[in-house]
Amino acid sequence: MMELQGSDTAAGYRFAIVVSRFNEEITEGLLTGARAALASAQVRTDDITLIRVPGAFEIPATVRRLAETKRFDAIICLGCVIKGDTMHFEYIASAVSQGIMDVGTATGIPVAFGVLTTLTDEQAAIRAADGPDNKGREAALAAIEMATLWRRIGEAGLHEH
Repeated sequence: MMELQGSDTAAGYRFAIVVSRFNEEITEGLLTGARAALASAQVRTDDITLIRVPGAFEIPATVRRLAETKRFDAIICLGCVIKGDTMHFEYIASAVSQGIMDVGTATGIPVAFGVLTTLTDEQAAIRAADGPDNKGREAALAAIEMATLWRRIGEAGLHEH
């Protein structure tokens, strides 16, 4: 039986991070967590491309464009949508989630979801705080594991010819 899994180190791998400027006090915390996880995985800063977009809604199209370049082993999506008094939250959260998933399945590039969808500012702040529960950190760890796993799948000859 063959068993494959990703690694927690990714030296030589290339990552893109797409981060929303909307709710910047939160998204900067997510970005800090993602950068720390990449550094811990031995990813050089020269192998990271950071792209800032206006809001979460702009993340999927930007990620699609980046994935189509085939220059990145994985892409990390960071944003924050906080529920307000209207249906806007539901529409944006749903569109962003679906759009990000569609990019990963359509392009074959691992795309990690680090977009917070919270009910309150306080919930968002907790998830963007320093520490092991930072959701930007978790998204970067998922990207590292998937990028290394997908390379191993290719090396094992388990991909399309």
